[in-house]
Amino acid sequence: MSENEAPALVATCWTSAGTAAPLDNELSPIPILERVRAAAATGWAGLGFGQDDLREARDTIGFEAVRAAIDEAGLTHVEVELLSDWWLPDGSWRPTWELLVEAATALGAAFIKLGPGMGEPLPEVAPFVEPLRALADEARAAGIRLALEPFPFGLIATIPQGAELVRAVDRTNVGLVVDSWHVFRPGTSFAELRDCLDRDLIFGVELSDTDAEVRGTLFEDTRDNRRYVGDGVQDVAGFVRTMRELGFDGPWGVEVLSNEHRARDLADGLRHARATALTAF
Repeated sequence: MSENEAPALVATCWTSAGTAAPLDNELSPIPILERVRAAAATGWAGLGFGQDDLREARDTIGFEAVRAAIDEAGLTHVEVELLSDWWLPDGSWRPTWELLVEAATALGAAFIKLGPGMGEPLPEVAPFVEPLRALADEARAAGIRLALEPFPFGLIATIPQGAELVRAVDRTNVGLVVDSWHVFRPGTSFAELRDCLDRDLIFGVELSDTDAEVRGTLFEDTRDNRRYVGDGVQDVAGFVRTMRELGFDGPWGVEVLSNEHRARDLADGLRHARATALTAF
């Protein structure tokens, strides 16, 4: 990227999902093709979709129509999410996995995002190594990359713990999504990021800002109270510099989950999220 060129930004799943929210009503009320066109019209390089939206698209207009709209709009980056429970031996997660594989293949997604579940952080990553290795081998056969996103309220709670797991899995198609919110909220320092990460581990980076204090539970805070970049108290620009020092230079996800953002109409919310994120560069 040249010095005067704007960074490529991606409106991740919830940034264009309207009033939809995790563990609430996750199906966006905004038609998926409208979201694609609005993202392109407001300057984004790509966008993400959650499993409920993908299931609705598959069962109505079909993924071919979505891919055609993405190509026509000139968007170059797609993400699909979120697979959780992938470590459970009962296979209850397999229908979602099959949906996400189908969507990732049809839409040319950069990766499938994996969640670490919710609960007390595991004292060690060992129980997740073999399940993730097996999933990685299955994904590789389909030409798909997997990106794990640690959550501070999840079983894999921090970026250092996520990096430890990915290194133990030792598959080149498995990496991390490094979300600034999930860096700042558990108190991970930039020095710790430099110690635990390298470019090969970073598949995606996501940006938002936070208030000084957590409101409600950590999950409620992450779902309802994220701030646009510059509206909170965190050094998001320093986070971007750290990611660049580690070799990552986009495309950069912008993940704004908040009651404030959900109250905006689609185009206004997309314009504001992009304009504020650019201030970190």
